[in-house]
Amino acid sequence: MTSVRQVQITFDCAEPERVARFWSSVLGYEHRGSACVDPSGVGPRLLFQRVPEGKVVKNRLHLDVRVGTGLVGQERVAALEAECARLVALGAVRVRLLRADGVNESCLVMQDIEGNEFCLD
Repeated sequence: MTSVRQVQITFDCAEPERVARFWSSVLGYEHRGSACVDPSGVGPRLLFQRVPEGKVVKNRLHLDVRVGTGLVGQERVAALEAECARLVALGAVRVRLLRADGVNESCLVMQDIEGNEFCLD
């Protein structure tokens, strides 16, 4: 039995180059055409492919950008808000802050430049 050694995450989109540049900036990845590559070789490659149809419904899968790992309470919210401000300047849209509920820590729901949901976690 063989094991998987790498995972690539593929996104359908209208403008692959533009979306790849956005996510490269978000993650600190290298922009390579319609893809983003982790310069350390640890994270998954992200590929963006053009499709004719537009986004219609909520994502069934989304990325969590881990900026608040190990932080709790107001310190975590401050880290999420700071990263949110940086990403809004890149073209992302803030959707809502989900506050800690005793089970989950706070996270911030956002959309990328084509409306795909992701979370700052």
